[in-house]
Amino acid sequence: MLPYYGEVYGNAASRNHSFGWKAREAVSRGRDQVAALIGASSREIVFTSGATESNNLAIRGAVEATGRTKGRIITCATEHKAVLDPCARLKRLGFEVIVLPVGSDGFLDLERLRSALTDDTILVSVMYANNEIGVIQPIAEMGAAVRETRALFHVDAAQAAGKVPVDVERDSIDLLSLTAHKMYGPKGIGALYVRRRGRRAEIVAQMDGGGHERGLRSGTLNVPGIVGLGVACQISVDEMESEAQRLSELRNRLKNRLFESLDGLQLNGSMERRLPHNLSIGFSGVDGESLLMGLDDIAVSSGSACTSEMPEPSHVLRALGVPEKLAHASLRFGLGRQTTEEEVDYAVEKVASVVTRLRQMSP
Repeated sequence: MLPYYGEVYGNAASRNHSFGWKAREAVSRGRDQVAALIGASSREIVFTSGATESNNLAIRGAVEATGRTKGRIITCATEHKAVLDPCARLKRLGFEVIVLPVGSDGFLDLERLRSALTDDTILVSVMYANNEIGVIQPIAEMGAAVRETRALFHVDAAQAAGKVPVDVERDSIDLLSLTAHKMYGPKGIGALYVRRRGRRAEIVAQMDGGGHERGLRSGTLNVPGIVGLGVACQISVDEMESEAQRLSELRNRLKNRLFESLDGLQLNGSMERRLPHNLSIGFSGVDGESLLMGLDDIAVSSGSACTSEMPEPSHVLRALGVPEKLAHASLRFGLGRQTTEEEVDYAVEKVASVVTRLRQMSP
């Protein structure tokens, strides 16, 4: 990314000089790398500031493109706020929003989705993998069900892209959101896949001025960010299989040793279909805030990192039926490229020590 902050400082939209051409070449390469990660064509990639903007552009843009003032939008109770909030805004505008529940394992029932689909359905939005509990939804089966209707299928793949194989053709996805920083790329850059092959997805821009990105997202392109996103996608393609194997082994080591060290634990979400680096566990008999304060040198969270300042318990865990007190005392562990066995073992010892101490203090 560094040369594109100074040496190659051209605007990718400038077609009349070599400075712009070089920036444009970098953007084109990044577009190809993003497309390769998800089985898309480079012409189907629109650059944004991140998954939140991609989700808003997909959801609000698809609904607005219909020209309708009424219609059904289907989503899921465990979605990220970047999906639930745009849906809530559309509900206030008069659209019918169906928020489907999940089971205690975190999965959305396929038959429940099929039953909710009507001729009036405009859009279905279901995340590929959950950001808190790591559960991977049966996206291909859902995509096939939505494909039988006139509705578009939007998938928030911010957590899944780069971690597990994602293929927009195999999964019958019409719109897909992703972001760089979940793949160790820079913050502030993301992309939206908009289907052009076969059943074309129509969306309306939510930001006007200049007609960049084929008129779907105006604004001077973030060339260094796009370069970083592209390289992150390429590294993910090259190392996904080996890294997933390594992380799943470390994650299982963490889970097994925690359950060996402590009783009164509850695993949140299914282990059957789960992101390789994710673990969410509830610790009964402790106060959640005290638990987090005690783990002062371990970076864990009690819910979504995007809403960690909110005092309410995680809406994802509540949707699974986790009691409020246990939801407050649940931790999400995220393992990464630099995580070692030694760090996992240290985390187990620290968590076990803090939980034991808090339980002894509690009446």
